[in-house]
Formats: sequence, C-alpha cells, structure tokens
Amino acid sequence: MNRRFLIALILPGLLAGHDVLAEPFSAEHLVRLHRVGAPGVSPDGSQVVYTLRTTDMAANKGRFDLWLSSIDGKDTRQLTDYEGNETDPAWSPDGRFIYFLSSEGKTTQVWRIAPKGGDAKQVTRLPVEVGTFRISPGGDRLVVSLQTYIDCDDLACTLARDKALEESPQTGLVYEHLFMRHWDHWLSAKRSRLFALPLEGSSAADSELVLVSKAVDADVPSRVWGGNEEYIISNDGSSVFFAARIRDSKEPTSTNFDLYSAPMNGDGPTLNLTRENAAWDTQPVLSPDGKTLAYLAMQRPGFEADRFRVMIRDLESGRTRELAADWDRSASSIAFSHDGSSLLVNAQDTGNKSLWRFDVATGEAVKLVADGEVSAFADGARGTVFAKDDLKTPSELFVLDEGSTEARQLTHFSAEQLRGVEMGDYQQFSFAGANKDTVYGYVVKPAAFENGKQYPVAFLIHGGPQGSFSNHFHYRWNPQTYAGQGFAAVFIDFHGSTGYGQDFTDSISGDWGGKPFTDLQLGLKAALKKFAFLDGEKVCALGASYGGYMINWIAGNWPERFNCLVNHDGVFDNRMMYYGTEELWFPEWENGGPYYSNPKSYEKFNPVNYVDRWQTPMLVIHGQLDYRIPVSQGIGAFTALQRQGIASRFLYFPDENHWVQKPQNSLQWHDEVNGWLHRYLD
Repeated sequence: MNRRFLIALILPGLLAGHDVLAEPFSAEHLVRLHRVGAPGVSPDGSQVVYTLRTTDMAANKGRFDLWLSSIDGKDTRQLTDYEGNETDPAWSPDGRFIYFLSSEGKTTQVWRIAPKGGDAKQVTRLPVEVGTFRISPGGDRLVVSLQTYIDCDDLACTLARDKALEESPQTGLVYEHLFMRHWDHWLSAKRSRLFALPLEGSSAADSELVLVSKAVDADVPSRVWGGNEEYIISNDGSSVFFAARIRDSKEPTSTNFDLYSAPMNGDGPTLNLTRENAAWDTQPVLSPDGKTLAYLAMQRPGFEADRFRVMIRDLESGRTRELAADWDRSASSIAFSHDGSSLLVNAQDTGNKSLWRFDVATGEAVKLVADGEVSAFADGARGTVFAKDDLKTPSELFVLDEGSTEARQLTHFSAEQLRGVEMGDYQQFSFAGANKDTVYGYVVKPAAFENGKQYPVAFLIHGGPQGSFSNHFHYRWNPQTYAGQGFAAVFIDFHGSTGYGQDFTDSISGDWGGKPFTDLQLGLKAALKKFAFLDGEKVCALGASYGGYMINWIAGNWPERFNCLVNHDGVFDNRMMYYGTEELWFPEWENGGPYYSNPKSYEKFNPVNYVDRWQTPMLVIHGQLDYRIPVSQGIGAFTALQRQGIASRFLYFPDENHWVQKPQNSLQWHDEVNGWLHRYLD
C-alpha cells in the first residue's frame, strides 16, 4: 500500500475523531519488532554503532546486522547485510575501523569494517568459535575467549581431543561433581578461556596465540550469559583484568567470583585482587588514564540478589573504597565517563531502571534518566548515548548531549512497524502491602479503552523472585499483548522485588508464600478499588518461574479467587526442585541450607502440600531444556490437575529452555495463553 493511499484512508477517520485503521498490539507485532542493541560511541564521539535484531520468520530465528548513526541524528545507515549474524561491535582506538563478531564463515570469528562501509574483512581465522573479544587500547592486540580443554594449552590439543570423541562409538559422559548441566545444556570438560594474539594490519597472527587465563580453572566469561563486560585490557596492554569463579565441587553452591589480573604475554603470576571478598566481584572497567579500576561487588556469599556495590580501586596502591555507600540500589552495569571524572550507573529504581552519574571523587549522584528501562549506555565527548524502552515503547537509542538535561531520540526503528497500532495507556499505583509497607504496581489499560466500560483482568506475576516487571517493554511477557486482546493487565512488585532498597529485596527469602502472597492479594484488591474499569469478577492470574511457583501456591491457598491460571515453568514441589535444579546456591540461600538439613523451610511454602485444595482451571507450560526448573515440575502440576478432574492443558516445548525464544514458538505460546484467557474471561 503506498503512502498516498494510506493517507487517503486515514484522514477521514482522523477528521471524525478516531483512527479507522488502528489495530490492537498483538504477539505477531511483538515477535516481528526490530530490537536495537547496546550503543558503541566512536573515539571522537561523533558516531554510534549498534546491532539491530530483525526477525526471520521463515528461518524461525532472529538475525543481527550492524547499523551506524551520527550522534546528531542526521545520518543512519546499515553497515552489514551478510548471510550470517554480525554482533558485538567495537571501535578501534583510532576510530578507523569497527570490529565485530560474524558467523559469515564456517565458524564465528572477528571481522572488521570501515565506518564508511564497504566490504568487511575477516580478522581471525581460528579453528574454533570466538565467543567474545576485546581490542587492546593500543590497537595492536586482541583478546578472545575460546572453548578449550583445561589441560590443553593450545588449540591443536583441543582439536585432537574433539576428533577422538567424535570418532569414539562410546557416548557416555562421566562427572565427579555437580554442574553436570547448566541452564539448557550439559557441560563438557571444556572451559571458556582467554587468549591473546597480535593484531597486525587487517589480520590477527593466529600462530602467536597466548593463553592468558591459564592460572585459573574457570569459565571466562562466565556461563551462561557472561560477555566481554567481565574482562578488560590495561591501558598499556600488559595485563588483562577478568572476573572468574573457580570450577570445582563448590561451584554449584558458590557465588564467589573474584577479579584477577593476568599478564597479557602469559609470563608471570596471576593475581587475585579481591581474595578477601567471598562474594561476587565482577564487571571491571578502567578509567581513561588507566589508573583506576571500578567494579561491582556483593558482600554476602551465596546470595545472588545481594546489592551490587560500586567499588573504586587505585591500581598503584591497591587502596579500594565503595562509591556512594549510602545509595540503596543494586547497580546493574557501570562505565566511566569519557573524561574519567564520573561513573555512569544504571539500576532498578521504584518500578523503573534508571541511569545515574556518580562523581568519582565525592560519590555525589545525579539521576540522568528516571523513567522507563535504560538497558545499555556509553559516554562520549559529545554526549551520553543510551538504549531505553517503557511499557508502550520498544527500545530505541537516545542521546543526552553534553551539558543538556533533556534527552533526544536518535533511532526510530519501531515507529514505522507500530504505525496504526494501538497501545494501552499505563499508570503506576501504590498501596499498603504486607507489614503495611508501601508496595507499587502498574495497571495497563486495554488498547481500545472506552470510559464507562469494565474489562477482564490479566494478573501478571513476575519471576526471579528478586526481579520486577517494571516500566519495561518485555519481549516475552509483554502486558501490551494482553491489552491488545481486550484485557487490562495488573502487576505488582511484591516484597522481594528489586529497585526498592535491599531490605525489601531480602524480605522474600524464607517467605516465598508469605509477604509476597499477601502483597498480591492486597494489590489486586487495591487495583480493583482504584480503577473502576477493572472487572473483579473476571480475573485470570499468570506467571513464570517464581511467578509459576506462585500460580501453584495460589491454586491451593487462594483457590476461589481466579477464573483461570497460567503456570509457565513453575516450581511444583520444593523438595524435588532442590534435588533437580543446577544452581544450588539459590535454593540453599532462600531456604537456609540444603533440603536434607532444613526440610521445614522447604515444606512451609511447598505448593505440592496443598494439591487437594486445587480447583481452578490451569494451563501448564514447560520446556524440555529447562534445567533451572526441570520439566518434571510442570508434569507434576499437570498430573495433579488431571487426576482431580480439573480443567487443564499442558503445552510442551521440546526445544525451549526456561524461556520461549523461537518466534514461531512464541506465537504458539501466545495463541494458547490468549485462548485460555478468552475461554474463561469472555
């Protein structure tokens, strides 16, 4: 349809006071939306490179290309358009090239391209996949992460071992300690390890590969989502600072990542810089002058949701201090400003993920971006660039110009895709929750909202449990997909949620079915009282992970309230959850030890103990590759429903993990969930 014809159709409707072409936001819109990646600002501050994820529905996957925008917004163009995926762009120190990972060849390798465009050149030609990389500040070396065997110091050894395994008729794997599997895959004897190699002209000298992280038996970067934010190269190129957790029998119960300093050339000792802290140390960043190392650190061993504090270390003296010790938020990521005088920090904050600037000398904080979710950021000589979204708007890049307090939008990829699509308006509200503490939530109106009408409610319960749905355009659990179906969405940041101070986050441990459950009950009651358009007689509750646990808990402890329930990857039996999951530090912290030493804690809020009270229709969803909450938990819930004659369905994904990631599976997921809601709410 051409633009002139489109205007001819729209104009009469606009003149009549409504848009005749408006359509509700749907799962189809959601899976097809372009997604803007983290920004990388050029050394002179004039340009921004980033990835753009588009959806290939035929191939049933996302594809990634590089894009470039001038920081003034006058020029935006695509840099790469190859068959493979191009990700993780990084500027060369002189700004002449953009390095990136590409799967264009047989394996993922480092490539580079000039900012003006043209043909990209392959830089590394290693016989194994490159996982991540960094360029040295001098531009003369690369550090890459590669999967190799711990007793192999070179790639030839690893390749020979791989060949022997492939040719062996025996397929059994032997393990001597836990972490046999993690997230969605079984672990092998390989580790992700850091190697350095010279960068000469347009190629890397693969023959001079040096193992940098050889002194530690660890995955660098860490499993499962660790990236190059977990290591950094010193300004003089002599050392690599990296975070690592030792891979031994203690690993499944440990959150003890330490920061190490290792020589780039492989000669000399590797130093543990944070040995005294038995909790999590990570995300090292260096000041522009190379004299100061900033990083994030927790204090309590074994607690993955402890507050990440911002630490500052003088590299010459070793003196370390906490920056802004009274700031009661947990930092998500940090970066030095281009002049080194301040640190940019983002963190969950009262239902948003905000961006701050902290003075390095004094710790004085200024909030730069308050509303929405700031997911990534970078500072340059001409301003700060950040990716931000909110409950009505997918992620786009914005610029906060040097000296300005008002951000301007740099990219507009979703605007054309969402032209003529209605979104539901949203509002944050608060109420007195458990212990009469102030608790916050959001309500999202139906897309085609009309005053005076009442609408069924999709009551969403977030996972974590130390997490938050917040003011965020989620690409899986998106409230707008329910608003597009004619439902209102309500979600509560119950006790245990992040962004409200560490005491609030701590309060869920040992109390999974206590204060959070009370908050959900009081929160729904408060929303129904405050918003007359909510139909309290037509409410379904939905949740995943801890949210799925809470659905199972609600089924036995609030059985008369909801018209229907949706349980995605939820915990059904705390006992077998402990013995079947992989990251044991999590249930042991939440329940005060292993199941066998403290069974009362696990059984106090165990949904399986209340199955005889179940009566509400439930849709159960689970993925075979979910090793965080194994599929047997979903099967157990479905068995309990079926044997009692309770209306129920089981949606099983043989190729999905704790999340549903394939576009076509996402559409099926939404079709099943929406169909279930309409069955009981229409």
